[in-house]
Amino acid sequence: MKILWAPWRIKYILGKKERCIFCDKLRENKDKENYVLLRGKNGFVMLNTFPYNNGHLMVAPYRHVPDLEGLEKDVLAELMGLVKTSTQILKRALKPEGFNIGINLGKVAGAGVEGHIHIHIVPRWGGDTSFISTVGDTKIIPESLDDTYKKLLAAL
Repeated sequence: MKILWAPWRIKYILGKKERCIFCDKLRENKDKENYVLLRGKNGFVMLNTFPYNNGHLMVAPYRHVPDLEGLEKDVLAELMGLVKTSTQILKRALKPEGFNIGINLGKVAGAGVEGHIHIHIVPRWGGDTSFISTVGDTKIIPESLDDTYKKLLAAL
C-alpha cells in the first residue's frame, strides 16, 4: 500500500458540516484568512482551499441558492463578469495556457457543496499533469495557497 502524507486534508475531513462554507466564510469577514479575493454587489470570488490545480478559484452568489433558476438575470450577469475578471487576474498572475470553467449541479454531478451554486475556474498549463497523476493517481499542487493568494491580490 502506498501512503501519501497530506496533513492539511484533516481540516477538510473534520470541517465537513451541514453548514455552507460559502455563507460561513462570508459572515466571518476574514477575507485574507478565507482566501476571498474579490467581493462584488451580488457575488464574490475565493480561492479553493482544496484545489484541482494551482490557482483554482470559485465564483458564487451571496444568496444561498442551489441552482441557476434561483438567480435573477442581473446576478447571473454579475457572476459571469466575475468569471471574466477572475480569468484576467489569473492570466496576469499565473500565466495559464487555458482554463476549465464549470458548474456542478447536484451531488451526482460532482457538487461538493450542493446547496450553494458556484462556478469553478481551474487554470491549466501544458504539463500540469504528469506521470504521477497517471501512475500514482496523485495530483501535485506546486505552490502554497498563501503564495498564490498574494500573487492574485497583486494582480487585481
